[in-house]
Amino acid sequence: MTIVSQTPVLCVVVPVLNEHDNVAPLIAAMDAALAGIVWEVMFVDDDSRDGTRNAIAAVAANDPRVRMIHRIGRRGLASAFVEGAQASFAPYVAAMDGDLQHDETLLPKMLAALHDGADIAIGSRYVAGGGIGDWDATRAGMSDLATRLGQIVLRTKVADPMSGFFMIRRETFNASVRQLSAIGFKILLDIIASLPRPPRIVELPFRFRTRQSGESKLDAGVLRDYALLLADKLVGHIVPVRFLMFASVGVLGIAAHMIVLLMALKLVRLDFETAQGVATLAAIIGNFVLNNAFTFGDRRLRGWSFVRGLVTFGLICGVGAAANLSVAAVMVNDDGRGWALAGLVGAVMSLVWNYAVSSVITWRRR
Repeated sequence: MTIVSQTPVLCVVVPVLNEHDNVAPLIAAMDAALAGIVWEVMFVDDDSRDGTRNAIAAVAANDPRVRMIHRIGRRGLASAFVEGAQASFAPYVAAMDGDLQHDETLLPKMLAALHDGADIAIGSRYVAGGGIGDWDATRAGMSDLATRLGQIVLRTKVADPMSGFFMIRRETFNASVRQLSAIGFKILLDIIASLPRPPRIVELPFRFRTRQSGESKLDAGVLRDYALLLADKLVGHIVPVRFLMFASVGVLGIAAHMIVLLMALKLVRLDFETAQGVATLAAIIGNFVLNNAFTFGDRRLRGWSFVRGLVTFGLICGVGAAANLSVAAVMVNDDGRGWALAGLVGAVMSLVWNYAVSSVITWRRR
């Protein structure tokens, strides 16, 4: 293995989470594929617990081209790629999975495409010669749907905007980085949608390989993050998407409150004050659970943190409700006129208070 000391031309950013068995084979495969090219690999590890960092360190001890960023309390391929790319001075940056499912032999062709004038070279599963491997019908259908939805936020036609295998010019990445949402896994779509002008794109076919070691990271959280990314690209420059989700959960909370109140009054035969208290408590618990799972899914509370969060959320909502009543009481005329506007203003103030304070206290970044 030849070791070079000059500044790398290419940095391959590889986000990893529990990929111990794939580290050495991946580096060896890249070394063979990139012969004659000055390159480095930047592993971005989201606090793996299977010895992934030790595997990377073992290779890096004898190969200075192998580097690593260890992240604690942060996860997600998109943000991992951004941090990895920013930690390198290479004029060309590639994104590649750490599970050996991407074809490393395509990297020199991507680099050649950028040398020939492209801004982004994509390893595409959906152009002639490409393929999705052994995916079942459900996963293939979900990928196709996600690809179609992705076109909503793009200003240029891309066959595979969901690909996690691509290479980009440094100046193109820099032109997008301050507008990136960096949510979830789909960084390529994020970059293309964030650029001030449509980029020059070349799509090169590759066939998705079967994972040999480790486990897939796909779960319901990936779908949630993708929906958040699309929403952020559509309206995030106007209203924060997280706030919209919080407000949507609040609407569901109002509906739940009314349903529980009706049941408590009509079925259980409680008096109004008791029924109102039960409905309020049910709505607060429901809102907390939904916000914890979706709105703040990237900061999800578990165990005792979940209990502590529920208590703080309840207290915050209590203060918000008191503020709502106070503002509404001031705005309503003595004869009762203006109740609609007063109620709306109070509700909005309560919503903003609950969101702002719970973001900082209940779901604070760790």
